[in-house]
Amino acid sequence: MTTLSVVIPAYNEEGSIAEIAHRVLAVRDALKEVGVDGLELLVVDDGSKDRTVEIASSIQGVTIIQHPHNKGYGGALKTGFSQATGELIAFLDADGTYPPEYFPQLCQATLNGADLVVGSRRGGAESHMPPMRKLGNFIWSNLLSILGNQRVQDPASGMRVFKREILDQVYPLPDGLNLTPVMSTRAIHEGIKVREIPIPYSERVGRSKLSVVHDGSLFLQSIVWTALTYNPVRLLGLIGVALVGLSLLIVAGLVVARVSGITSLGAWGVTAIYTALVAAVSGVSIFALGVTFNYMVSIFHKKPMRQGLFKKPVFKKPLNRHFGWMGVVGLVVGLVVGSVGLLLTANGGWPLERLWFYLLFSAMAILVGMQLLIYWILLEVLEELSKREADVARDMQGYGP
Repeated sequence: MTTLSVVIPAYNEEGSIAEIAHRVLAVRDALKEVGVDGLELLVVDDGSKDRTVEIASSIQGVTIIQHPHNKGYGGALKTGFSQATGELIAFLDADGTYPPEYFPQLCQATLNGADLVVGSRRGGAESHMPPMRKLGNFIWSNLLSILGNQRVQDPASGMRVFKREILDQVYPLPDGLNLTPVMSTRAIHEGIKVREIPIPYSERVGRSKLSVVHDGSLFLQSIVWTALTYNPVRLLGLIGVALVGLSLLIVAGLVVARVSGITSLGAWGVTAIYTALVAAVSGVSIFALGVTFNYMVSIFHKKPMRQGLFKKPVFKKPLNRHFGWMGVVGLVVGLVVGSVGLLLTANGGWPLERLWFYLLFSAMAILVGMQLLIYWILLEVLEELSKREADVARDMQGYGP
């Protein structure tokens, strides 16, 4: 027998709680058709000051859980999760925006193999989402798709069905409205099977509690920081690669200009050189920082690194092994170019102003080479630390009582 526990967080929802509760209870027969035999409805009152509790208590089939003080949207949901008895747990808002009539479809998807099923407001069904919220959701979904290496349509949806056992993987979750994007971000990085099913979205009953600016920025921060705790190199690596690529493009343009006989750069040329130098050093530093953080995440979780910049590794050996020789090459090239330039000035009589480009290139190569060598040493130490626990356990097995 499979039971679905539906959790509804409610804070001052006297105008809509009765309707949404009755709509949830009305899907009982439809749930049985897809293999869900039991339905449990939990309304978590989050310190309401109106008649929400009184109205919800009068509905047969509703279990009321009360917070004496407001703990927030996420806090109310987590209380409901802890009290739920079903093998499947679902939640939706109390304001009537999400359609409980779609719970049978979401449950069927979980019974067919998905671990977390999200009702997507951007999946093609009719949606009355306000324009600013649509824009925010577009940004959040694309950001999480990039960071998670997996297409996500609606990371902030407040209507979901999931298997109880995934709570151990997605916890901890925040107490605020950002519970949903954090749950989606954790689920993707934990390898949980996520599926999105299109649902219609209605206008809410009463005034919205969501602040577009405050909560929108909170959602963005939540997605970024949660992703960084799993796979830092995905974000930092992409930024680093973009900066290094920009630097290489500028350098290539300057080389072409130099070969063509252009010796006077002007304001734009000087700006381009400055940008290339800063982008190259910053890009390498940020990329290497991402790789370093991935090792630290691996040590913290006591698991091998499961993530990376791309889904498949670019190199057969760990990337930190390449930092060493790349750093040496950068240093050697920079020192050789710089030394030759200075020798030509001192002994060959070449004006120093003719060699500025080569000296600048030398400085950039030396700086980048030094950064790579520094991170190579740091990563080697982190790799040794990550092996230490396994090595100690292996060595201890050789000693008997």
